Amino acid sequence: MIFLRLVASGLLLCASTFMFASQDGKMHAIKSTLAVGATFDDKGRLWLVKVENQRLFIYQSKNEGKDFSKPVLITPEPENILADGENRAKIAVMSDGVVIVTWTQSLPQKFSGNIRFSRSTDSGETFSKPLTLNDDGRITSHRFDALTTDGAGRVVVAWLDARDRDVAKERGEEFLGTSIYTAQSTDNGVSFSVNQKFQEHVCECCRISLGWTTDGPIVFWRNIFDTNSRDFAIAALDTGALRRATDDSWKIDACPHHGGDMAIDAQDRLHLVWFTNGEIRQGLFYKQIKGERESMPLAIGNSAAQASHPSIAVEGNIVLLAWREFNGETYSVQIMYSDNAGISWSKSQQVANSTGGADYPLPLINGQKMLVVWNTSVDGLQILPVSRN
Repeated sequence: MIFLRLVASGLLLCASTFMFASQDGKMHAIKSTLAVGATFDDKGRLWLVKVENQRLFIYQSKNEGKDFSKPVLITPEPENILADGENRAKIAVMSDGVVIVTWTQSLPQKFSGNIRFSRSTDSGETFSKPLTLNDDGRITSHRFDALTTDGAGRVVVAWLDARDRDVAKERGEEFLGTSIYTAQSTDNGVSFSVNQKFQEHVCECCRISLGWTTDGPIVFWRNIFDTNSRDFAIAALDTGALRRATDDSWKIDACPHHGGDMAIDAQDRLHLVWFTNGEIRQGLFYKQIKGERESMPLAIGNSAAQASHPSIAVEGNIVLLAWREFNGETYSVQIMYSDNAGISWSKSQQVANSTGGADYPLPLINGQKMLVVWNTSVDGLQILPVSRN
C-alpha cells in the first residue's frame, strides 16, 4: 500500500478549519475541505485538485501518486470553496494540453453558491481568471457541479439550481425540489452558451453524474417521481428523453444527501451505483444499462456498517467500485472490481481505514492498474493501489 502526505511549497494536504470575513463584516466558519478531485489523462498522469486556505490548487504526478509536482494556483483570490461530502472540484484533461476545472463557491447567504470555472492552455502551468458560469444574477443555490467533455472541444457543466424555485416562491406557488441547469462550450471552454434548463423537480442536494456516449452527453441524477419518490433517472442531454433508472420507491419529503454515480464504457454501457432506503430495496446497488437491456440490481457493501456514497470507474472491461463504511470507530474504504465489464465481480475488500474525518473514496483506472484516492483528517491523503485477488 502506498501512503503519503503531500507537502509542496509548505502545504500539507489535510483538512483545516478557518474563519473568514464576508462583505458584511461577519465571521463565517469554513467547512471541511477534505474532498479532492482527481483524474488520469491519456498519458497516464494523475491530476489532483485540492482546496487549501480558501484557494484551489492543482497537482500532477507521473508515477501514479508516488511523487507530485509543485502545486499550481487556480484561484488567486480567496474563495469559500465547497470541498466536503457530495461536493468536490472536478477536472478534465485534454490531449492538446487544455485542463478544465470546475467547483462550487459557497456564499455567505444560507445554501447559496456559484458554479465556478477555470482553464489552462499550457498543461496546467497557469490558469485563466476564474469565472462564474451561472448567469441568472441571483444569490441563490447553484451547487453540486458536474463536468464532462467529449475530448474534441465540447464541454458540458451541469449543476443543481434553485432559480425556478425562487421564482415560484415569489409568485406564491409551490415548487418541489430544484432544477438542473447546464452551460456548454464548443471551443474547449473558451466561451460558454447561456444557461439552459434541463430538468425541473429534482432532488435538491444529491450530486449529479455526467458521462459521454457516442450519441452525446448523459445525465444521471436523483429525480422526484410522483409524490416525493426520490429514485434515479437518466437522460440524454441533447434530446432530454428521460428514463427511470431505479425503482426503489424511496418516498421521503427531504433530500437524502446521497447522490449516485455513473461510468460509461467504450461500448456505451452505463454502469450505475447508488444508495437507497426505499420500500423495495435498501442499501448500495450496482446495475448496468445497454440500450433497452438492464441488469438486475446487485447489492454491494455492508449495510450494518453504514455502507454509503459509492463511486465507479471504468476502462476497457475493468470496472472498479469504491465506497465508505463506518464501524462506529473508524471509516474504511471498501472496493469491488470486475474484469469482464460488470458481468461478474470480485469479493469486496477493505483497502484502508482511518479515524476522524474522511472523504468519500474516489476510484480511478489507468490501463490495467486500479487505485483509490482517499483523503482523511488524521492520516492525510492516500493513494491506494488495488490488488487483484
